[in-house]
Amino acid sequence: MTYNSRPARESNQMVFGIRAVVEAIRSGKEIEALYLQRGIGGSLLNELKDLLNEYQITAQQVPVEKLNRLTPKNHQGVVAFISPIVYQKIENIIPQIFENGGVPLILVLDAITDVRNMGAIARTAECAGVHAIVIPAKGSAQINPDAIKTSAGALYKIPVCRHDNFIQTVKFLQESGLQLVCCTEKTKDDIYAPDYTAPTAIIMGSEEDGVRNEIIRMSDYLAKIPMYGEIESLNVSVATGIILYEAIRQRLEIRG
Repeated sequence: MTYNSRPARESNQMVFGIRAVVEAIRSGKEIEALYLQRGIGGSLLNELKDLLNEYQITAQQVPVEKLNRLTPKNHQGVVAFISPIVYQKIENIIPQIFENGGVPLILVLDAITDVRNMGAIARTAECAGVHAIVIPAKGSAQINPDAIKTSAGALYKIPVCRHDNFIQTVKFLQESGLQLVCCTEKTKDDIYAPDYTAPTAIIMGSEEDGVRNEIIRMSDYLAKIPMYGEIESLNVSVATGIILYEAIRQRLEIRG
């Protein structure tokens, strides 16, 4: 396996060269991101593409200049980043929670794009006892060393579930008996209205666009954080902490 000689925060993440990336995938490494040079071909590259289809790994077609910025070495038109965590499947986690007598509290992050927000959210979620974080495979911040550092290591502890069909995954949560509480400004109801003592998936949206409309429409509850100042929005990691700890407050009251 070939690694670049860039700063330490990246050096254990990058793999480049067609054969090196092929072997990384075959060895079971979690691919965080994969970039292919536009317009290249060849039998070895076709082998890699077949492998990407087999393992359902999404690759981004990029100009060679982007790859050259990632590494000055002979990348052969292929650069991949290995995830520092092992992703899990929410379909395996939910039944375990119920079997253990727990009441699921799941955090769904709809395309959070800033790695530091991702890390800060994971830190709060782990402290709050959230059972798992669900993210989309596309359009979400990379779980990289910056995210790990910001999370204070929480991303090593809390299960993170990354799914290609994000909408279907949210539907699975609902069909499994979890209420969907969507944190959005598109409602008059506040975050104190839902009963979080029930099995719950709290949905937070991206920094720019919020929660996508399709998920808003399928949610059981829409909830917003009351705002009284002149600034109209909170950082998403702060907002996540507020709604999570309302859920924890309610659950603690039930325990007595």
